[in-house]
Amino acid sequence: MTLRHFRDAALALTLAFPAAAIAATPAAMTQAHPEVAVASPALPKDMALKVEQHIHTLHAQLAITAAEQPQWDQFAQVMRDNAAQMGQTIEGRGGRMARMNAAENMQSYATLAQVHADNMTKLSASFGTLYSALSEEQKHLADTIFRNDHPHHEALRKHTG
Repeated sequence: MTLRHFRDAALALTLAFPAAAIAATPAAMTQAHPEVAVASPALPKDMALKVEQHIHTLHAQLAITAAEQPQWDQFAQVMRDNAAQMGQTIEGRGGRMARMNAAENMQSYATLAQVHADNMTKLSASFGTLYSALSEEQKHLADTIFRNDHPHHEALRKHTG
């Protein structure tokens, strides 16, 4: 598996929330979010743009209001931080892959899974705070989006019936 595959996997694990087709282009996202024009060393520019696109799409889908913006901003920052942490973990694993024996590889994967689990715990708590601030209509929309739109959910439905 190449480093790019690890990055893509990291992005999928990090976002782990649904997103409809993203209409914004990377150039448009860079203009709208200049903070991602220069990615952090832990997060390649293309991955940072994908995270920002996902954040932008969810913001629009959930119709976040000005009153909900502080909770949204905290949630979005957790998504960014999680992506950066996962990016660092993936980069570190990728840099050591050629030298790892089977036991080290297994432990490295366990570390990756633990980082993902920890990140999801943080993301879930942050989303819980946001969710409690949403209107009933927004909650219903979020329930529908999160239940139906995520590709992983479709894969699980195929395996579980």
